[in-house]
Amino acid sequence: MLLQGVRASLACAAFAGIIAATSMAQGGAQGMDLGINGRKAIVCASTQGLGFACALSLANEGCVVWINGRNAARLASAAEQIRRETHGVVQTVQADINTEAGRAALLSACPAPDILVNNNAGPPPGQLADWDHAAWIAALEANLLAGVLLIRGVLPGMRARRFGRIVNITSAAVKTPRASLGLSTAARAGLTAVSKALAREAVVDNVTINQLLPERFDTARQEFMARRLMAEHGISREQARQQLADALPARRLGRPDEFGAACAYLCAAQAGFITGQNLQLDGGAYTGLV
Repeated sequence: MLLQGVRASLACAAFAGIIAATSMAQGGAQGMDLGINGRKAIVCASTQGLGFACALSLANEGCVVWINGRNAARLASAAEQIRRETHGVVQTVQADINTEAGRAALLSACPAPDILVNNNAGPPPGQLADWDHAAWIAALEANLLAGVLLIRGVLPGMRARRFGRIVNITSAAVKTPRASLGLSTAARAGLTAVSKALAREAVVDNVTINQLLPERFDTARQEFMARRLMAEHGISREQARQQLADALPARRLGRPDEFGAACAYLCAAQAGFITGQNLQLDGGAYTGLV
């Protein structure tokens, strides 16, 4: 087990170096070419937050990106920002991926994607007593079934074309469950399990499936959590945000561009030997070895 842990640590260190190179490239310094220029990418729930960060990074690498959201105005604004910052090609699909019609619209707009980034909003924190049957079904629809059914829609074509990169944005809570996040964690853990099984079959055809596990990135989700702390403890926004940051060894919130760079690398041509993995981006919060 110790040797296994050392190997994992070395692999993570090497991966971190690659991510740094990718991030440098996005900042304008000379960096590695990820080999995905011209690839077609679907990024779900990508008008803001981590989904937007992934779409921005992929567009910056030359991918043609299809972004998705339910709000037409926010979708148009996100697309314009990505075009302005990357000079890339961005298509928009207004759709609710929790529905069959929404998923069909997304796959119809981009029927042969090379890259799929699964992302969806999670339910708010709560307690077991709060979650009735309807709440469980809604969580499973959003954080398990939506992702699985999109994978089902794209995986055969990716395997036939012998290139595919699927990245599921889940949560650090998948490896460190918390009672208040039980709804989200249960559903996302299910997506992780299905993806792990599929990853072992698909990799022979140069199709990889991996998860990104974020913890406390500076997005609207953390703003929501900060406002909860403000209401519960009667503290200022700055104090609430600092409390959130102080829970991490890094003593800061993650930057969305850091997350986007990690996503872009997992989609790279060079990442074909990385599959079935759960990469934690958590500022050092996870205390386990593996």
